[in-house]
Amino acid sequence: MDNHKRHSESSAHHKHLAGEGGMVKMAVITVSDSRTPETDKNYHYFREQAESGDFALVDYRIIKDEPAQVSDVLDELSAGEAQLLFFNGGTGISKRDTTYDVLAQRLQKTLPGFGELFRMLSFDQVGSAAMFSRATAGVYRGKVVVSTPGSPAAVKLAWEKLIAPEMKHLVWEVNR
Repeated sequence: MDNHKRHSESSAHHKHLAGEGGMVKMAVITVSDSRTPETDKNYHYFREQAESGDFALVDYRIIKDEPAQVSDVLDELSAGEAQLLFFNGGTGISKRDTTYDVLAQRLQKTLPGFGELFRMLSFDQVGSAAMFSRATAGVYRGKVVVSTPGSPAAVKLAWEKLIAPEMKHLVWEVNR
């Protein structure tokens, strides 16, 4: 048996085991100076997605892109029941964008492939501007942390193409 086939079988087995772990509990953190729960399209998107039954939306926050707020909510939510913390917003390169900087310093393990794949997929949507995104993911205190740009198209892309298909597997791997 070749190495590739053995690896594929192992990955499929892990996904199967992860699928037996029950519903994933997720927190959504919107980083914005202007959004409200009423105007936050990403929050509404995740509420609709949660109705599918694959995950439970157990917490939701809107915070400003201030390093102390990002750090505080990361600590608070990582101590709670959420297994996946999904930050959206603050990943660009403007002076106000600090979410990536805080998370990059705090993540205990990083998943470089997430950001790489996200930017590759984003290229089809926004062209070379995809390189401006500092989308990232990793692990902090036993929680999966994902950080994407705040645009609804970026959130939907990251969720549907990368996170949702691997969500249970990610959480299972972190906790095994």
